[in-house]
Amino acid sequence: MPPKKAVVEEKVLLGRPGNSLKSGIVGLANVGKSTLFQAITKCSLGNPANFPYATIDPEEARVIVPDERYDWLCEKYNPKSRVPANLTVYDIAGLTRGASTGAGLGNAFLSHIRAVDAIFQVVRCFDDAEIIHVEGDVNPIRDLDIISEELRIKDIEFTEKALENMKKLTRRGGQSLEVKKLKEEEATIEKVLAMLKDGKDVRKGTWTPKEVEHINPLFLLSAKPVVYLVNLSEKDYIRKKNKHLGKIAEWLKENAAGDPILPLSVCLEERLTRFETEEEVQAELKSLGVESALPKIVTTMRKVLNLGSF
Repeated sequence: MPPKKAVVEEKVLLGRPGNSLKSGIVGLANVGKSTLFQAITKCSLGNPANFPYATIDPEEARVIVPDERYDWLCEKYNPKSRVPANLTVYDIAGLTRGASTGAGLGNAFLSHIRAVDAIFQVVRCFDDAEIIHVEGDVNPIRDLDIISEELRIKDIEFTEKALENMKKLTRRGGQSLEVKKLKEEEATIEKVLAMLKDGKDVRKGTWTPKEVEHINPLFLLSAKPVVYLVNLSEKDYIRKKNKHLGKIAEWLKENAAGDPILPLSVCLEERLTRFETEEEVQAELKSLGVESALPKIVTTMRKVLNLGSF
């Protein structure tokens, strides 16, 4: 009798189910977020300013998701109406150290992140004396640490408040079904708080379906899926080399294992938007020997969000 195949247990996912979810472009100030937003959404917000907080209120746009299957079906059946899959993207104000305590546009920034379902985290890996860095120099590992820590600190604040409110309810005692459910929720929140205080993101935890039901209403920042975007100079993107890439890979292995990481050159993507036709864009990419990173970025986020196509 042949051995039974091992059952692969799927990880229970955090977040709300749906097919109209939102992603936000996040990062420190002046790392290329707004320029990426303009390139990926093919819209213009004016010239992104070279100072922190050039974006205050989040900008919103929908992006068509590249899908060869959809293109093939449209070509084959020539439908009267064509509605491609899309992804809503927000350009969110730049974060600074101390955002969790209100520094800079901290409170506004963090509330905007709470409103999205997933994060594009842009990490600066290019040198440019004309584009200031809020921390004084280019150091992507430090920047990754700052953002992760700020999100966790705010999550600790949210979780402690939720736990305090929950304890007020469970102090009533009793053995009713309602009290039992409240105590289960309290235990989950305590587990989340312990994880956060241990310096770990909530999305990296192993949760039961019941625990996920308790976690999702908290809208925790570190529970959201993340796609890391490494912003390189055009030269480094073309040659596929950068002095920071190895260290970033090690950081992700230790702190965010399994999260997607994609290299791109926002500078190149912005330059491509200036061409008048798609033929000109493809000719330029062919001459450089590279592909645009934008289609893969959009499809990766859609996959991370488990969005379907119809």
